[in-house]
Amino acid sequence: MSSLNKKNFLKSLLFYFPSIFLFLSVLNEIDLNYLKIEYFSFNFVYILIFYWTLKSPRYLSYGAIFIAGLINDVVIGIPMGVSSFCYLLICVVTAYLRNITITPNFLNDWIFLLITILLVNSIQVISLDLIFSVDVSYMRYFINSGFTFIFYPVFIFLFNILEKKIKLKKND
Repeated sequence: MSSLNKKNFLKSLLFYFPSIFLFLSVLNEIDLNYLKIEYFSFNFVYILIFYWTLKSPRYLSYGAIFIAGLINDVVIGIPMGVSSFCYLLICVVTAYLRNITITPNFLNDWIFLLITILLVNSIQVISLDLIFSVDVSYMRYFINSGFTFIFYPVFIFLFNILEKKIKLKKND
């Protein structure tokens, strides 16, 4: 009987792994400062939200994404709701892309990610700089967007492996 409970627990844990990983990544706010690379940063949360809401939206709920955005705002110290709005904007863009795409194509998704990142970062920079008068480094946002775009293929490879494992455990 306990072996059945362990299997159900592992299945549930794998099913909620993208949500758990989202919350861990917004709580940690990894910026790699200890490597002494001044302008190296990428937004892992954008990649995570973009992939899971585009490919398998059932694993990452919009409510969890909204709450993760609020937590991110508290952790990095920006006005409440800015990250949530940006994260949900990524969800809107991926829902649109999912509905207009007949056959998924990696290159199209990658280019659409670039457009999404540029849109979301510009809205975030404009709202922080003009509305809330927060000091913003435009160069850091630009470099962050570039590295996020470059690292997407690496994470899509890893997320595809993870998704296959989730589907295997789900169908056991």
